[in-house]
Formats: sequence, C-alpha cells, structure tokens
Amino acid sequence: MNAPLMHALEQERIVFKLNGREVDAFAGETIIEAADRLGVAIPRLCYKPGMRPDGNCRACMVEIKGERVLAPSCCRRPGAGMEVASDSARALHAQKMIIEMLAGDMPAKAYRTDSELAHWQRALGVGKPRFAARAQPAADLSHPAMAVNLDACIQCTRCVRACREEQVNDVIGYAFRGAHSEIVFDLGDPMGESTCVACGECVQACPTGALAPAHDAYLAPIDRTVASLCPYCGVGCQLTYHVKDNRIVRVEGRDGPANHERLCVKGRFGFDYAHHPQRLTKPLIRKPGMVKSADFTMDPADPLSVFREATWDEALALAGGALRRIREERGAHALAGFGSAKGSNEEAYLFQKLVRTGFGSNNVDHCTRLCHASSVAALLEGIGSGAVSNPVMDVMQAEVIFLIGANPVVNHPVAATWMKNAVKRGTKLILADPRRSELARHATHFLQFKPDTDVALLNAMLHTIVEEGLVDKSFVASRTSGYDEIRKNVEGYSPEAMTAVCGISAATIREVARLYARSRASMILWGMGISQHVHGTDNARCLIALSLITGQVGRPGTGLHPLRGQNNVQGASDVGLIPMMYPDYKRVDSADVRSQFEALWQKTLDPKPGLTVVEIMHAVHAGQIRGMYIMGENPAMSDPDVRHAREALAELEMLVVQDIFLTETGYLADVILPASAFPEKTGTFTNTDRSVQLGRQALDPPGEARQDLWIIVEVAKRLGLEWTYTHPREVFAEMRQAMPSIAGISWERLERDHAVTYPCTGDEDPGQRVVFTEQFPTANGKGRFVPASIIPAAERPDAAYPFVLITGRQLEHWHTGSMTRRAEVLDSIEPAPVASLHSEDLRSLGVPPGGIISVASRRGSIALAARADDGIPRGAVFIPFCFYEAAANLLTNPVLDPFGKIPEFKYCAVRVTAGGTPNATTGYESALAATAP
Repeated sequence: MNAPLMHALEQERIVFKLNGREVDAFAGETIIEAADRLGVAIPRLCYKPGMRPDGNCRACMVEIKGERVLAPSCCRRPGAGMEVASDSARALHAQKMIIEMLAGDMPAKAYRTDSELAHWQRALGVGKPRFAARAQPAADLSHPAMAVNLDACIQCTRCVRACREEQVNDVIGYAFRGAHSEIVFDLGDPMGESTCVACGECVQACPTGALAPAHDAYLAPIDRTVASLCPYCGVGCQLTYHVKDNRIVRVEGRDGPANHERLCVKGRFGFDYAHHPQRLTKPLIRKPGMVKSADFTMDPADPLSVFREATWDEALALAGGALRRIREERGAHALAGFGSAKGSNEEAYLFQKLVRTGFGSNNVDHCTRLCHASSVAALLEGIGSGAVSNPVMDVMQAEVIFLIGANPVVNHPVAATWMKNAVKRGTKLILADPRRSELARHATHFLQFKPDTDVALLNAMLHTIVEEGLVDKSFVASRTSGYDEIRKNVEGYSPEAMTAVCGISAATIREVARLYARSRASMILWGMGISQHVHGTDNARCLIALSLITGQVGRPGTGLHPLRGQNNVQGASDVGLIPMMYPDYKRVDSADVRSQFEALWQKTLDPKPGLTVVEIMHAVHAGQIRGMYIMGENPAMSDPDVRHAREALAELEMLVVQDIFLTETGYLADVILPASAFPEKTGTFTNTDRSVQLGRQALDPPGEARQDLWIIVEVAKRLGLEWTYTHPREVFAEMRQAMPSIAGISWERLERDHAVTYPCTGDEDPGQRVVFTEQFPTANGKGRFVPASIIPAAERPDAAYPFVLITGRQLEHWHTGSMTRRAEVLDSIEPAPVASLHSEDLRSLGVPPGGIISVASRRGSIALAARADDGIPRGAVFIPFCFYEAAANLLTNPVLDPFGKIPEFKYCAVRVTAGGTPNATTGYESALAATAP
C-alpha cells in the first residue's frame, strides 16, 4: 500500500487476530496485505502487490473462526475482532493441496529455477506431486524477446492483468472454457505475430516461467543483483540487474517512484549492448594520412582500418596537448565541448566545469539543444524555471490530461501506461498531434491538426477561454502579469477563424477549451512535436498561457510537464551543461552570479554566453572553432542537415571523442577515448519528474576502457587543472554547494532512499514533487503571459518538394541507435530503416508496403522501405533518425528557433518518389548483426 494511503487511513485501524496474535490492519487493507506488512508469509500465486486481486489460484486460503469455508486472503478484508489463521491444520492442508496440484502440471524442465511456485513448494514442504500432468501445449517461440511455455501456465491471469490493466496494451487474453481454457495473444495469434510491444510486464508477472525471456535468462545462476536505473528515456525507471560473470543476464523492474516495477522493451531487453563485441576497449589515434571527410562509409566493427591503438598516456597527451595548444594560440573561444545527456550528473557537471575553467569559454552544450531548448526558454521566461511542475504520475490525480506534440507510447512507454491507467479510471484525455498514435484510441478528444499550426490551435483555445469567461480571475490577478497583452493578442484567433488554418472544427476547439478550463485539475504534457520548430518557444508560451489563465498549476494533478527525451537531459541541463547558464540555471552574463562561481571554482570565468550546438558547427565552418571535445554525443547523426555537421567535424584540427562504440562522430575523430557504458559506473541521474536517482555500477568496463569521470579528470589535468576527484560522491558534494535546489540531498540519503525529488533544501526536506504552489521563482513571484503569433515553418512544401518530413523515434530504438541497434532483441524487432506514409499516398506513388522509396530535401536524399500507416496525415512522411543507412538528418533543416536556438526537426519540405537504392554497402548492417558470444 502506498505511503499517502497509509497515512490517510492511519487513524482507521482495525484490530483482529492473525495466527493467535492481536494485530492492527488499516481500513481497506486485505488480510494478505496486513500479513505482508506484519511479516507473516501466506502462500500466493495469482496475487501480486500492486495488481487487482483475482482470488483464482486459491493458494492463499486462510481459516476464519466461525465461518464454514476457507477464505482467499487476497480478496478478504479483516473485520474488528475477526480471528484469522493462515497456519491452522485446515488452512495449511488447503494451501499444500493447491500447490501440489499446480506443481503436478509443471514440465520436467523448469523454465525458471527461482519461480514463485517452486518457492512455495519448498516453503510448504510439498514433494513430488502425486497427480499426473494434463495434456500440455507446445511452446510458442515466435517472438524474439519472449518464449511462451503454456505447459507451465497455471492460469493465474497475472499476465492478463499486467497486459490489460497495468500496461493497457490489451494483447493478452483468456479464452475458451473448462479444461480447454488458455492464455491467448490477440485472436489466438502466435506471440511474435501479435500486437505485443514486448514490454515484458507479463514475464515479470508470471510466477512459473510460462512466459519467460526467449533465452535461458531465468535458468542461469547469478552472482549478484544490483539496484540501478534504465539508461534510456527520461522517465527514469528503476530496475535490477541480474549479473553473472561480469555480464547482465536479465533485468527486472524495481519499485521506483516513476515506474513501480514497470519497464518497456528497451529497459527490459535492451541491456546487452554493453557486451557487444564492437565495444571500444583501447584508446585510438587516427593513423597518419587518414583524411577526414563528410563522405565516408563506416564499418564500426573495423576501427583499426582508420585508427591505431595507443596507450592512455599517449592518447591523453595528444588530446590534451592539442586542445591546450589551440587555446594558447587561438584563444579560449577556439574550443568547444559537447557533453552528454546519457552520462551522470557528476560527469555533466565536471564536463561543463572543464570547458569553462579549462577551455576558458562557455562554448558547451548537449542534446537539450535538439529536444527541449525552446520549452526551457519559454518556461524560464514565463515562470522562472525550466523544470516540470508536477511528476508524470500526477496524471492519476488529474481530471483532464492535455497531451500535445508527443507520442509517449513510443518515446516514454511507462509514462504512457499511467496515462492509460488514468483514462481507465475516468480521466479525460485530449490528444493533439498531426500523427494519430496509439493513445488516440484512449482519448476523449483526438485533435489531428495540420502540421505547423500549433499556435493557431492553442491561441483559439485561449480565445475561447477569454471570450466565454472561463478565466480564473483570482489566480490571474494575484499570481500573473501581462494578462491584458495576451487577451488582446488572442482576440483575432477565434476558433471560427482558425479552423481553416489548423484543420480542427471550431466546435471541437471550443469544447476542449471548456473541458480543460472547467475541470478540477488539468495537466499539460508535451514533447518535441511542440519544441522542434522555429516557433517552438511560441508553442510553449501558448501552453504556459493556457495553464496560467485557468489557474491550472501549483496543485496535484495540474501544471506543465515537457516530457524529457533522454535519461539525464534534465540533470545535464540542471548542472549547467548549456552555454548561457551555470548550474541551477544561473546566467553566465550576471556579474553577481559569475563572482559566486569564480569563488567556488577559483578561476576567472568568461562573461559571454557561449555558442549552441548548431552555432558551434557554423563557427567551425567560419574558422572560429578549431578544437572540440565530445563526450557521449553523436552530432554526426543527431544534428540537422547532418552533412553540414559532418563537414564541420572533419575540418577541426583536433576532435577528441569519448564513447563506448565507434560512432559516426567518432569516425571523424583524431583521438578516441574508450569510455564506460551505463551499467559500468555509479552516479546520479535526474529524470523528467525532477527526481535525483542513484545509478549503481553493475559491471567492470571491458579491456582498457575507463569510467567517464576518470577520463574527464585526466583530460582536465592535461589542460592545466589541478583536479583530484576520485569518486562521484566528491563531485556531488561540490554540486550541492553550487546548486541550492539539491542542497538537502546527500549522497548517503540517495544510497538509502535511491531517489529524492528536488527542490530539496534541507536534510529533513522530503523534496517538492509539486512546485509553484504559492509563487513562481521569478523576480516578482508571478507567472508572465507572453503573446505568440503565427510564424510559419521556415520551409514550406511546394511543387518541387510537396511532402512534409516529420522525424522522431521508434519504440525499439533510441536516439542515434548506437546502443539499441547493438541490443539483439531490439534490433531484431526493428532491424532496418523505414519511412511511414498514409496508405493513400503510397497508392498514389505506386509503391506497395515494403517497397522502396526515395526521400529528398534541398540538403540530401535517402532511400528506404515504405510502411503504410494511416495515422500519418496525407502529404507527410515520418522517418526515425536512428538509422545510419538512411539518416533522416541528412534531410532536415538547420534553421533555428530564435529564442531556444533549437533546429526545426519536425518540419521541412521533401520529395517522395518510388524506387531508389538503399545504402547497403556500408558494412554497418552485418557488423551490427554480430552479438557477443
């Protein structure tokens, strides 16, 4: 039972007897819940904490004095004075009989040696069953991630509840009757041909191994378990690594604040990249005569064709010496650094400190520039903070969820489960997006507006709220400024005028505006469909205005939540890995702030804000930047107009790349420093909910690879910095001095509690999960309305390029694919690049699903297979950007939002034609198909 519920029920205690002892139960608590809390073990198989109790296995039967029949303790609540016995002769006989009968159906070869059924067999002393097994079905091995062994199925329906009620994927069902009843997928399809998304929740729920990983992960004896975190998206799921011989053999979800044991396909099955044979294990130096060029064909399995192996001393001397020489000859602004949103807070903090104190400039950035820079710009401007107001879990307390420009089923799958859970409990979901996603079937209202018309739609909602008197006047008067400006600005944006612009009827716009404004608690969540436009900051300004004008902020179930894309993009931004801010978003051009950091770091600091990701590439072409240090980022794949970025990287006098694989960026390096994968280091990571969590080392780095923190410190020493950090706790202690937001979070507290939410100002502060409750962290304590007008995309479709390109991620792959394409399960599910188009557009092109198309923009062209997806609007094409063979960012437009300096990834004009030759000569596919022995 969760802590708030326990607290609420603390005064309603029920006294009853359990196994002869007088005990207390909370009102609403079942007998088995009370027993678990009191340390009394009662057998169970269909029951699992957190799931709805079904009471169908009957293993948890208890005897209640005065009652004729035994009762299932998972479904029965104690009453005052009730006498319950789980250890009476009658109860034990029933429990043992159930366990024996179920064990009788188990196959000779166990699919899980540590199964719950086997545990209760041993605990109750049940020997070899006396009953013959029923006729058993054959195994279903059609899925690359999971095996279906129904001969071990006890029909407890945990998997059904996990799939339908927790993850709400609605794939697993229970079919037929009597002796013929069985678990099915969709309409009795093989699991591999069903709509299963491979979240593996059924595997974690199964008490027998009837659903298990396709390999023998549950049969392998393990050396230890390590409590850690998922290395992928910003949800920040906690998990447990199961380790044998310095290898992860399986992963299970842990009861963390963001996931409560849930995982997605990446978190559960995407761990084996760490063991891939393409791991970099020795420092590499570019061979003489190996010319760098944007036109390259790369084989990541063969780095020695371009590089030679070196010692750490040699590689660090060359890297640090060249960077130091460039600084001394050309000045501090001739150097720049890209840090990583995949690394820890401590690594990000030290990296930005290295650039500012070692390079001498603020030319440091990371991938937040490519995802939520515009959101942060608008949030800082409007409410004084770039962080989320409420955790994702607050959707469970919302009456209305407004989700726009995001596809969390793909990008934040566990967060999406909470949204689906909320809808099942009665919350109304308004989904607004040019693409129809899986969540549309759960939405009360789905607004499939025309691409690039966000401001028109949102201003029309604001117009409705003002015109119909739905403004929270007291909130606006006491907690905001600039209302008159926004009111005047939206006068010309009536839904009737905007319907032709955005493609949503005026009646629907008015209806959703009323629904959002009138609800007890409305919460806005958005993704990169909002931020990755030239008007991304304006899009976010409109969302902030919606929240402020209705008073839907500062309470549970309300507020603003930009969903963070990478596992530590929030934390990396918090600790100052951005060119215009020190840690805790303190401006570098503020003299008072700068003096504070000069005192802390004992260095004179540059007062000029640095260049952003795309601006740095322009500066390289202009001859202004001649050296770069890139840690864990892959701009040669992730930047817009990626050829332009590759040309820039090739021009550098010294490019130092710190990574775990030979990436496209690494291929253009002069020195490569082999680093640690996520499970190979300890550090803190801050998720999208502002929760600072501890990731723990589970493995040793391979070969001569070193932990990232050590590498950063060693590079710093070569630049003349006298750093002596030896453990991330030392860096975290310094971060607490620099960042009041985390001052109350000690390393010891994280080791004990695993996660603490900031702001947290003192040791006794539990952390503020909901912020802005009384005022905003602005100069006057008020939120500010900032009007937005329609600004069209920088490049519109025309006769030559009539389609709109939308880029994004896939469920199975993440960012530029350097990790997920080296995870065997993930790559087997989505092994090749695809472009998704509406089926009618495919028909008009004369291309069948699976046929080859060419997609070209004014910057480049690619050829890849076509996929029919009627969720894509007519005239648009969606391409994920994780495939080197068909890099979507060869096409995208590098034009920037003027405020957030974020590129317009979500909109550019392209031409789509039938045919073409996919890039199959890179050696990349065959190399990635290799897996560790």
